[in-house]
Amino acid sequence: MVASETVKGFFGAMKDQPVVLALCVMNFSLIGLLYYQSSLFNTQRQENVKLFIQVQGEVQKLLSQCIVPAPQNRSNMLLKLPPYAEKQ
Repeated sequence: MVASETVKGFFGAMKDQPVVLALCVMNFSLIGLLYYQSSLFNTQRQENVKLFIQVQGEVQKLLSQCIVPAPQNRSNMLLKLPPYAEKQ
């Protein structure tokens, strides 16, 4: 009984004040819009993360097939720079 009286009072107030009704409708529609937009964003982000992980796996697979020179040959691959001469 109390709930029905509360609902009747709420709709009576909305009938007397149409601006308040418009604001309530607008607030609920904004909440719905924000929910819809955030759910789309999260779906798109999940797809991007899946693609990123897939690309990283492919890169790791390619890098694992690279030939790494033996330790004695690595020193030959380093760039030889002339010694730094300090002038005082």
